[in-house]
Amino acid sequence: MSPVTPPFNTDLPNYATCPKLLVGQTALVTGANSGIGEAVAIAMARAGADVVVNYVAGEADTVVKAIEAEGRKGLAIKADVSKEDEVEAMFAQAIAAFGTLDILVANAGLQRDAALTTMTLAQWNTVIDVNLTGQFLCARAAAREFLRRGVRKEVSVAAGKIICMGSVHEVIPWAGHVNYASSKGGIQMMMKSLAQELAPHRIRVVAIGPGAIRTPINTSAWSTPEAYADLMSLVPYRRIGEPQDIGNVAVFLASDMADYINGITLYVDGGMTCYPGFATGG
Repeated sequence: MSPVTPPFNTDLPNYATCPKLLVGQTALVTGANSGIGEAVAIAMARAGADVVVNYVAGEADTVVKAIEAEGRKGLAIKADVSKEDEVEAMFAQAIAAFGTLDILVANAGLQRDAALTTMTLAQWNTVIDVNLTGQFLCARAAAREFLRRGVRKEVSVAAGKIICMGSVHEVIPWAGHVNYASSKGGIQMMMKSLAQELAPHRIRVVAIGPGAIRTPINTSAWSTPEAYADLMSLVPYRRIGEPQDIGNVAVFLASDMADYINGITLYVDGGMTCYPGFATGG
């Protein structure tokens, strides 16, 4: 069966038809000025949340305007999530603006790819610092606010929700990307440990594990028919994921509909973690 070629997004749900699951809540989404983070931020707004849009480069005004077009408040805050002082300042500014926070989506991440023997320490440290340490710093700041405030029964049965952005590469090895795969594997165990520690305080911690998603970070994997066909050999569902696929799942996981979901990664990957190379018996 030949793969579906891009674009393939016409059958995805329209956010405008989604229930307002997050009314009265405020979400902070890191790395939210493009790609998956942008889609998550807009999805949160369409579900009724006010949204803090974190970014580190470029601008975030377009995303804030999209949030405001949904009738919600948006606030852009520039901060490098790998820097402790900038994370602390970001959370202080967000809480001062909105009174509190209810949801963290720790999405900011990057790649610095190289073969092991040519990978520099700087390439290793940059990826670990942003992808893993950045999520730790943001989760710590969010948990402190959730613990200080407790449950706001008028908006949620949980005191707070932390959604880590993992990857299928927390379980699928990825040669030539050892720093990235290691960071995502670390996120999985960090998420589970945080979930175990914070659950008694009614703070839920979960992760989303995207597979192949159409974003600027992986343009070379889907921008030509040949590249797209190669990519589809890894995706049993035979389509690339769209950023709004992740946004839909993030809204669900942040909502009380997912209140008994804690300490797990939900893979959104079209079946990539089914190891399609073994579909014919290996």
